[in-house]
Amino acid sequence: MTSENTAGPTRGEASSTAARGAAYFDQWYADMAASPARDAIVARALGLPPQLQFASALTWQALADVTEALRLPPDGLLLDIACGRGGYGIEVAHRRGTRLIGVDFSAVALEQARSIAASRLQHGRAEFRIGTLVASGLESGIADGIMCVDAVQFAEPPLHALTEFRRLLMPGGRLALTCWEPADPTDERVLPRIRAVALRRDLPAAGFVDVEVHDRPEWRAAERALWEEALAADPSDPAVESLQAEGRRSLEAFDSLRRVFATATAP
Repeated sequence: MTSENTAGPTRGEASSTAARGAAYFDQWYADMAASPARDAIVARALGLPPQLQFASALTWQALADVTEALRLPPDGLLLDIACGRGGYGIEVAHRRGTRLIGVDFSAVALEQARSIAASRLQHGRAEFRIGTLVASGLESGIADGIMCVDAVQFAEPPLHALTEFRRLLMPGGRLALTCWEPADPTDERVLPRIRAVALRRDLPAAGFVDVEVHDRPEWRAAERALWEEALAADPSDPAVESLQAEGRRSLEAFDSLRRVFATATAP
């Protein structure tokens, strides 16, 4: 989960992504895999099928919005950058009949993604690779679409991730990303990396056209419901306890963030 009031326990307990490193997140994903209770809380609050083992804060309806915005052609190639356990990208690829490459820096997350994909997508239609937001390790111009769910803020700065996404997209390819931006860029309750997110400014600077950035208050309301349900749960394992800690931090200054959905096209 990546609620960005404090950046969440998956990434936000570190002052930067590098401060904890892949080993920290490998353990976090391992705890999550052993916690059906944690997955059940997230699935109920966000309206998600628990078998896809989602690890972020996007609702089922929001995923439909992402799928539509990508405009993927049948048998095209979708990249899911910072894919984590892969559930969102796997579901989009399943709905659109596309091939999928997921990229993340946690080997444990990618192993879980491979397992989920094996039960959801045809053999050979998905692969998962080690990489980062700013260095995917993939060839230029290969993708019909790129999705990045709740993670672009972890690039330092976010503009570098957007530039990498532009490099990977073929002409006419579509980008869909979800994240948070500060309601007030001067609000010191918001982490510096979130104050650095300015998609209306940075997407054109990265070379994108047809840029649209929309507030999604209904997504934000679903997050609040998630944190409230998590805090009412029994902290019976590390993953539930971690979810509760994230919820407490997020609710302390919940009004400091806006939930945003951005789309753009590679010219």
